[in-house]
Amino acid sequence: MDTINCQHQRLAGGDWAKLPFCLQMGNVGSEVSRSLKWFGKNEKRFNSAFDRALELFDLTIEGALGYDGRLKEVCRAREEFCDYFLGNSWGTDPEKMMRYYDQFAILGHSTQT
Repeated sequence: MDTINCQHQRLAGGDWAKLPFCLQMGNVGSEVSRSLKWFGKNEKRFNSAFDRALELFDLTIEGALGYDGRLKEVCRAREEFCDYFLGNSWGTDPEKMMRYYDQFAILGHSTQT
């Protein structure tokens, strides 16, 4: 990943790969949540959250190479995220989408305490 244009340069430099998968996906979910919050309300904040989410998705995908099931899951989640904001041809329910990410946040939090 090109770290010049990254908003998360330290993470792109290798720190992201050190995080457990559940923490990575929980953090992705935070940006997904921000994207949902600002969609149709504040274009600048939405675009920033959307871009950060894509960046974290891409970092997670890089780390999932070689883990076929994980790679497919993250790619599918990224695809669903993009589809929702770019036309929602799949009819994605944003509440269901957030329940998916909330599970990772809960799991990630329980592994840190």
